[in-house]
Amino acid sequence: MKAHIVYAHPEPTSFTAALKDTAAATLSARGWTIAVSDLYAERFDPVAGRHDFTTVADPARFHYQSEQAYAHANGGFAPDLVREQQRLAGSDLLVLVFPIWWGAPPAILKGWFDRVLAAGFAYVDGRRFDTGFFREARGIACVTTGGTAARFSADGVYGEIGTVLWPVDRCVLQYLGLETLDPFVAYAAPRVDAAARAGYLAAWRDRLESIAGQASADAEARGTSMASIRAISSGGTGAPNR
Repeated sequence: MKAHIVYAHPEPTSFTAALKDTAAATLSARGWTIAVSDLYAERFDPVAGRHDFTTVADPARFHYQSEQAYAHANGGFAPDLVREQQRLAGSDLLVLVFPIWWGAPPAILKGWFDRVLAAGFAYVDGRRFDTGFFREARGIACVTTGGTAARFSADGVYGEIGTVLWPVDRCVLQYLGLETLDPFVAYAAPRVDAAARAGYLAAWRDRLESIAGQASADAEARGTSMASIRAISSGGTGAPNR
């Protein structure tokens, strides 16, 4: 099994970093292959432009989506995008770990969405949502907030956390076809005490164990199903191959 963790926080001693490290350690301990995109440490460039490509579809007018599709068809993505797309390709789980700043992910993560999840690679016409390329994988957002849970409630000043995260859950994860899991939220992370932070980490670890267990069971079930189909097609069991 393979997981891709995309982490967006500039401080390596932050609690957001601890959540990222917990995800990597927990899944690694279960035998998963882990790829981590540490966007700030790797100085990922969030700004889209012609530098995204080694190919040119239209030199007269820059239309980003068209250039993405052309680059995908012709092997024309810049090296940093090739690296990120290779990390994501074939993943069983995409984990986005980030703080909520001004009601949204940090801009560097939005830039990762823009540049990496390119037309041709991540979607094409007719391959979105339920028919998306990544529909056999799962996705989850793991976030930290400065505000309390009460502030991210129906009656709170920020509104429900599901509403705040809707653009990520619906317009990124579900758009790709991922089975989108309920987010894990560490509310008021800078304000709670050490015991509360330890509790968050333990709960996150338990959540990941559950996700990994279900993913392994599903993969085994798919493997059994595909083995049966192959056996039937080859005439090994069941109906003869026609």
